[in-house]
Amino acid sequence: MTKSDMVEKIYEKIGFSKKESAELVEMVFDIIKGTLESGEKIKIAGFGNFVVKEKADRRGRNPQTGEEIVISARKILTFKPSQVLKSAINTK
Repeated sequence: MTKSDMVEKIYEKIGFSKKESAELVEMVFDIIKGTLESGEKIKIAGFGNFVVKEKADRRGRNPQTGEEIVISARKILTFKPSQVLKSAINTK
């Protein structure tokens, strides 16, 4: 499903105009993005948790040369689905 598919679903189910539906979808994604950028986690009941985690520097290897390199520290985004979502996916 794409962002435009979401806009279409909101348009069909709620009856907002396509422009209003697009603005709503953009607003929700902007809020999610801003919250994660600030380091906060997002808990959506019945859906799951989005969490930004820190990964430290670590040693790695260049697969072509075998040379050891340092993989720099970075942040990663993780998602853990709720039990409700897991159950919904596994019962269909």
